Amino acid sequence: MITHAVGLSLGAASSIESGVAVREISSGKLIYLDKLFSMNDIALFFENYPSLDNSVICVSIPWDNAMLDGKWRVLSKPYQLINSSKYTHFANSNNWTQRFSNRGSDLFKELKENGTDISRFEIYLTRQKLNLYSNYKERSSADCKFLQNTLKVEYGFEEIPANMMPAAQLEAITGTLLASAKLKNQTKTIFEFNNLDVINVI
Repeated sequence: MITHAVGLSLGAASSIESGVAVREISSGKLIYLDKLFSMNDIALFFENYPSLDNSVICVSIPWDNAMLDGKWRVLSKPYQLINSSKYTHFANSNNWTQRFSNRGSDLFKELKENGTDISRFEIYLTRQKLNLYSNYKERSSADCKFLQNTLKVEYGFEEIPANMMPAAQLEAITGTLLASAKLKNQTKTIFEFNNLDVINVI
């Protein structure tokens, strides 16, 4: 019996924080929030998590930041139309055409092979579907405040404090909403990434 929904907002590197949230299905309340950094921290969390067999887990796919030098390239990479037609072709130098990071894929694949109900999600697509997307720059203080207030007011997370929370934890809470929707058969697979389904709300 599924009793918990787990959201993990995975950082692109160990220097970027990852957030984890656990939501109790019956009450709809958050029972655990934390920040993790290295993949060892994340693996240790799953090793010690007691309700692994009774949980639905959603893990975000981070953008791949390894690429050519230059700030404009880092910011423009997610928005480029890569190899979308025979008229556009970019040479894949320094993983220019690889938008998503493979970080943690081996761990998540192992969890799936051991029978864990685990899926991936793209945080910005999920936020759009759940009406959690703002017009502010992603992960800016204004964007985080908007997301925090909307999660608290519209989705009833009364445990969310008034002071500013880290972006990674807010995105992890969004992952628990997606996991809960999956339990209700309100999600669909939009593509596959490293042998795991990437899902979103219908």
